[in-house]
Amino acid sequence: MADNDLGSLLGGLLGGGQGGGDILGSLLRSLTDGQGGGNPLGGLMDMLTKSGLADQAQSWIGTGENKPVSGEQVAQALPSDTLHEVAARSGVSSEKAAEQIAQYLPQAVDRLTPGGELPRSGASLEDLIRQQAL
Repeated sequence: MADNDLGSLLGGLLGGGQGGGDILGSLLRSLTDGQGGGNPLGGLMDMLTKSGLADQAQSWIGTGENKPVSGEQVAQALPSDTLHEVAARSGVSSEKAAEQIAQYLPQAVDRLTPGGELPRSGASLEDLIRQQAL
């Protein structure tokens, strides 16, 4: 699936339009590259947790209020090559990409984990988004 298709699905999940769907689509596609597809959400949550953002990441998965995260925190949590790739795909600077990810990621993760837990590792990200966007 192309980045723009994933972006469209994520945009629908986030309440219409492309908006944050494009940047999150690029991020998730970058994290999936070389892994044969699938669902990179668990890996992303592990990355955030190991970077000191466990409380924020858990709040997005859980059923309570979503804790905010800053663009600077996102930039520190992601591998720099991943952030540069996402920025290039999205046509923005790395700083702007990190800010956009910080803005939209909490809501996207919250919507993709309505039961308060991450989806099973074999679940396709696209199928998961389609199920939650219904």
